[in-house]
Amino acid sequence: MDNKDYDDDFYEKAELLPVPVEYRGKENVEHSMKRTLFIIFLSAFLVSIGTIGFASIWVELSNELPIKRNVILMISDGFGPASETFARDYYQYVNDLHYNYTTSLDQILVGLSRTRSSNCLVTDSAAGATAFSCVKKTYNGAIAVDPDKVPCGTVLEAAKAIGMATGLVVTSRITHATPASFSSHVISRDMEDIIAIQQLGDYPLGRQVDLMIGGGRCYFLPNSTVGSCRGDDRDLITEAEKSGFTYFSSRKEFDDIDPESQSIPLLGLFTLDHMSYEIDRVPSVEPSLKEMSEKAIRILEAQTAHSDKGFFLMIEGSRIDMAGHANDPGAHVHEILAYHQAIEFVTKYVDDHPGTVLISVSDHETGGLSLSRQTNASYPQYLWYPDVISRIKNSSYALSMKLTDYWKDDRTDYVKDTILRNSLGISDFTDDEVNFLVENQTRIDYEYYMANLTSWRARLGWTTHGHTGVDVSLFAYGINTGPLHGNHEVIYIDYDRKVS
Repeated sequence: MDNKDYDDDFYEKAELLPVPVEYRGKENVEHSMKRTLFIIFLSAFLVSIGTIGFASIWVELSNELPIKRNVILMISDGFGPASETFARDYYQYVNDLHYNYTTSLDQILVGLSRTRSSNCLVTDSAAGATAFSCVKKTYNGAIAVDPDKVPCGTVLEAAKAIGMATGLVVTSRITHATPASFSSHVISRDMEDIIAIQQLGDYPLGRQVDLMIGGGRCYFLPNSTVGSCRGDDRDLITEAEKSGFTYFSSRKEFDDIDPESQSIPLLGLFTLDHMSYEIDRVPSVEPSLKEMSEKAIRILEAQTAHSDKGFFLMIEGSRIDMAGHANDPGAHVHEILAYHQAIEFVTKYVDDHPGTVLISVSDHETGGLSLSRQTNASYPQYLWYPDVISRIKNSSYALSMKLTDYWKDDRTDYVKDTILRNSLGISDFTDDEVNFLVENQTRIDYEYYMANLTSWRARLGWTTHGHTGVDVSLFAYGINTGPLHGNHEVIYIDYDRKVS
């Protein structure tokens, strides 16, 4: 859901080419993939010589480690340093904790990552994820292709090539920019039709992903189906099942999966679009990020139980970013807390499996969040109010959807009681605020307006509905992650540093 500041014509959307013209042929694509995979083996995933490296991260492992190694890369999309403070302070407040409380992320903080793309000081999620997956900077909008639009081998493909099991777990559409950058190669992130096809294995390298769990069913349904996002009539779910995938789409099916006996490949798509914000999530309908992460890890662990190869799993807290785009503090903080829960589980898993390395990093910050806000011309007060956030029960997105569809005679009362008092926890609303919401606006205008109502009252500031160029925090857990300490360019770390 990145707000796009790039020119669609630049990506030649009319031709809908998954790769540049000169790489249309399968042999050329295979050659490019093999060449870039070789680079990835050397600079991104050198497991054969006792080194694990991927994306911007190289972690040298000691000779005492078990042969089998697992890599879990967690990406907190749109999550900046201010957001971590926001979530920590909020959690302290609502649980009456001591001010020295630390989150599961605080405990594994090692450094900072710089985020710029090849063509802009402020990256988008596609270029940001490609920096992780290919160890290359590229232009905003690019999905695992370099600035010349040539496909670059990804760490997931490299892991698959040496016999590791692979997986993706997200709360966005599975075809969204971050998961796409590990599992497909297209010149524009908008080509989600093609991304879905490639994720199922219909491209030169064949199927690379063993497990995919998230949202985005609409890009797998034929355009004759209600809710489809595809431009053609391909039924990718049926195609996936015919090619060997086990497919599921409900909470019950998810719960019924036995990791010890479940075969791969596995495809789980709970929603047509993105999965619900954590603040709106109905647990009986959609699992949490932690639950999906745990299930995926257990499945991949079982699949590699009798192999000397481990697994590579990318887990994304996708909707942290989307709440930042909306400047929605209630949705934002609950997405972060859900990510904390997933991190807590994974760190415990690393404790029990010493061959596993966890890296957590963001592709960029979204929203330009500040924890204090000047609301008048007088000298500002140094404060913000977490109690305002604690009263929010729904995302501004969910409320905007309801309000857009509600045109009964009691609309004014609906706005006052259901939207403001009961859902946003606002009782000191003004006539102007009520009138804006009663009148006919666009859905996104409702969303942004309601988000600002709570942000203003909490004294939280936002500078943009887009991304910012600040450095983001880098977290790591596992043996010999010393080289990650410090400030690093997203695709580079000083390899000469000694492992601590």
